[in-house]
Amino acid sequence: MNKIDLLYGFMLGIAAAFMGTYLYISIFTDFTFTAGLNILQSQGNLGKIITLGAIPSLAVFGILLQLNKEMMARGVVLAVLGLAVVTIFI
Repeated sequence: MNKIDLLYGFMLGIAAAFMGTYLYISIFTDFTFTAGLNILQSQGNLGKIITLGAIPSLAVFGILLQLNKEMMARGVVLAVLGLAVVTIFI
C-alpha cells in the first residue's frame, strides 16, 4: 500500500505542477498554452516557467501533511525533484 500512495503523491505533484504551468502561461502571457510552450522553449525560458509552475505542489504537500498522508507527501517531493532534474536539461 505504501508504494501505491507514493505513486499517487507523485502523480498529484506532477498534476499540480502542470496546472501551475498552465495557469501561469494563460494568465501572465498573451499566448495560448501550446503556442506559449513553443515560444518560451525557443527563448530558453521554459525551465523557469516549469519551476514557477511547481509552486502549487507546495500547497499539495502541506495539505497532505495535515491529512497525515506522509507517503503521498513523499511522492510530491519526488515529483518536484524529478521536475528539477528535467528543468536542468531543458
